[in-house]
Amino acid sequence: MTRRMIGLCDMDAFYAQCEQKRLGIDPTLPLVVLQWDLLIAVNYPARKFGIKRMTKLPEARKMCPDLVVIHVATYKDGEMEAKYHPDPNNKTHKVSLDLYRRESIKIVNLFKSTLPTAEIEKASVDESFIDFTVPVQNTLLERYPDLASFPTDSPLEMDTPLPPPPQDVTWPLETMVIPILSDDEGTPEDAINTTTPHQESPTTWHDIGLSIAAELLAKVRSEILQTLGYTTSAGIARNKFLAKLAASYKKPASQSVLRNSAIPSYLRPMPFQKIRFLGGKLGAVIAEEYDVQTVGELLSISLSEIQRKFGSEALWVYQVFRGIDISEVKEKPPVNKSMLASKNLPKPIRGDGDVLQWVQVLCSELAVRLLEARETGTVWPKTIALHTRQAGDGATRSKQSHFPFVRNLTREVIVTAVMKLWKELHGTDAERAANPNVPNMKIINIAVSFNGVEALEQGQRGIEGFLGRERTHASTSTDHVTIPAVKEEPNEAEKMDYLCRTCKKTLTVPVERDDPEEIRSAKLESLKAEHEDYHFAQRLSRQDVVVLGGAKRRTSPGGQAAPKKKKRKEENITSYFQKK
Repeated sequence: MTRRMIGLCDMDAFYAQCEQKRLGIDPTLPLVVLQWDLLIAVNYPARKFGIKRMTKLPEARKMCPDLVVIHVATYKDGEMEAKYHPDPNNKTHKVSLDLYRRESIKIVNLFKSTLPTAEIEKASVDESFIDFTVPVQNTLLERYPDLASFPTDSPLEMDTPLPPPPQDVTWPLETMVIPILSDDEGTPEDAINTTTPHQESPTTWHDIGLSIAAELLAKVRSEILQTLGYTTSAGIARNKFLAKLAASYKKPASQSVLRNSAIPSYLRPMPFQKIRFLGGKLGAVIAEEYDVQTVGELLSISLSEIQRKFGSEALWVYQVFRGIDISEVKEKPPVNKSMLASKNLPKPIRGDGDVLQWVQVLCSELAVRLLEARETGTVWPKTIALHTRQAGDGATRSKQSHFPFVRNLTREVIVTAVMKLWKELHGTDAERAANPNVPNMKIINIAVSFNGVEALEQGQRGIEGFLGRERTHASTSTDHVTIPAVKEEPNEAEKMDYLCRTCKKTLTVPVERDDPEEIRSAKLESLKAEHEDYHFAQRLSRQDVVVLGGAKRRTSPGGQAAPKKKKRKEENITSYFQKK
C-alpha cells in the first residue's frame, strides 16, 4: 500500500468559478453563489472579507459592499430548461445544478485524455482521485532503465534490493512539499511558506515516484486552466485519505505532496475531529471517552481497546489515525445508473390539482439530464419511480414501473408516466374522499427518478427497438419506510447512511460537496426506495398474494438469479510499485 501514488484534484470554489466563467466576470472580484437564502459557494476573493458558506446574505453584503451575488439557475413551471431568473421563488421554482454537472464531466474527460494510463475516480462534482501508479512506473523505467531487471550476477534474483535512489529530487513549480516537523516546531500549517529549515530524511524511490506524479498532476492542472479556465488545488500521497488531507494544505491554485517520512509529524498535531467522518457523533464520542483532541493523543490506545468501545468502526478509526487507507481508486461509469429530481415543497400538495405543476418541473429536469446522457451513448432507464412524503410522517411512499423506450423523448412522455404512478400510489381526489380511513393529503416532498440507466439492448438500438413489442411490467410500491438517523454532514464529498430495519444492513449513498439539502435528502430517499423494492421482490417470490397499490393481486412464485462473482482486476505493474 505504501508504494502507490495517489492524487486528489479539487476545483477551487467550483460553483463560483463556473458562474464567473459563464458571465465573464473578473476572477479577482468577490463572488458568491446563492440558493434561495443560503450561500452554497464563496470564491477566495470573497473569503478575504471573512465571508463563509454559513454567512447570511445580508451580513455578507455588509462585510463586502461590492459583493457579486448570483443565484443558481432554476426550473419554472411551463419551461423546458433551467434559466437564471431575476427573482426565483422557492414556492414556484426548482433548483438546477445542470451547469455544474456539465462542467464536471468536461473536467473528468480532460483527466482521462491527458492521463490515459492512470485510473480516474470522480469522487464528487468538484473532486477526482487519480491513481498515478501505472504512469509513474512507466516513467521510472524510461528514466532509470536499470530498474527493469536485476543484475545477472545477483544470487537473489527477484529479491535483489533496488539500487539507491538519486538524492536530488526536482519538484515542479507551485508544488509544496509538506515538511517533516519535530515536536517543537508546531503544526504543518505553521510551516507553509516559512524559510526555517526543517528536519529531512533520505530520499526514497517512493519520493521519486511522488515527484513524477507531481509533474503529471501539474501538467493536467495546467491543461484544465488553459482549456476550461478553472484553477485547482491538489494533494499527492500514498493513499486516498492522505491525498485529500494534502490537497487542503495550501489553497487555492496549488498542489502539495505528503511523503511517507512526513506523515507522522503531519498527523500527530491534527485535531482528529477535522478528519472526514469524525466530525459528527463518532468523533464526539471518542473525544468524550478519552478526553483527547489530536491524533497524536490517540495513538497510544490499542486496537483491542478501541474495538471494545466502538465495535465495527474500530479498525477504520485505528488505521486512519496512522495514515492507513486501503481503498482503491476505481473509475465510475460515465453515466450514473440513477437520476433523481426532488423538491421539498414550501406549500404542501393537498390534491390532484396541486401535483401537476411540480411533476412538470421535475420531469423537465430529468428530460434534460437523460437527453444529455444519450449524447454520449445509447442509454435508457429501465424503470421510472415516484416518491412522496407526507407531513408528520417519517415514511416515504414510492411506486415504480417499467419505462418503455421511445424514439423522441420529451417532458410530456415522462409526465404521462409519472401521473400514472401518482394515480396508482395515491388514487384520485374522489377515491380518497370516498374512503374515510384515508388521512388528508399533505405532501411536503415529491421526487421522480430514473433507475437502471444503462446501454440499450441490441434489439432496442435498431428498428425493432422503435417498432417492436412493448413489455409490460407491474408497478411496485413501498410504503412507510422509516427515515434513519444520518451522520453529520461536513461540507465535503462523503456518504449518508441508511439502516434497513428489515435486513439490519447499513447502506450508504455518496453525496457531493456543495449538494443542497434537498439533493442530499432526495438521494437518500432514492436509495431507500430502491432497497425496499429489493425486499418487495423477495416477498413476491415467497408468496402467492401480495398487496399492490392498495388491492390484492395474485402472483406466481419466482426466484432470484445467483449474484455474479466480481472479477479480480488484473495486476500490471512491477514488483516494487505493486498495486494491491
